[in-house]
Amino acid sequence: MEEPKDKRTKAYKEWKANQEKESQGLGDTIAKVTEATGIKKAVELIAGEDCGCDKRQKILNRLFKYNKPKCLEEDEYNYIADWVDKGKNKLTNKQLKEMNLIYNRVFNKQFKCQKCSAPRMMKDLLNLFKQYE
Repeated sequence: MEEPKDKRTKAYKEWKANQEKESQGLGDTIAKVTEATGIKKAVELIAGEDCGCDKRQKILNRLFKYNKPKCLEEDEYNYIADWVDKGKNKLTNKQLKEMNLIYNRVFNKQFKCQKCSAPRMMKDLLNLFKQYE
């Protein structure tokens, strides 16, 4: 029988692998479409292997980056999971600071969480956390 922590680790690793496959920006989306439709192979036959597609893909990703959160690190995922498993609905000052650090890294923000703004921050973190399950 799997231990809860082992089950968590497995769920985390599966989610992260799937998340890393997702498009980071417009360049990745275009690359996937051209590969799926065969356009990429046709261009490579005409222009050669180095047609500049990779460079354009990186430029488009940088210019038109999708606004999505970064993946939780495994220790961050476990920290939130432990908090959820304990059925806590309140944060200690230490937990508030730690959750704020996680939130800022994952959502690329500079948010200074106070007790009054913690519910909003935790809602976003828990929504992200639930995607791992």
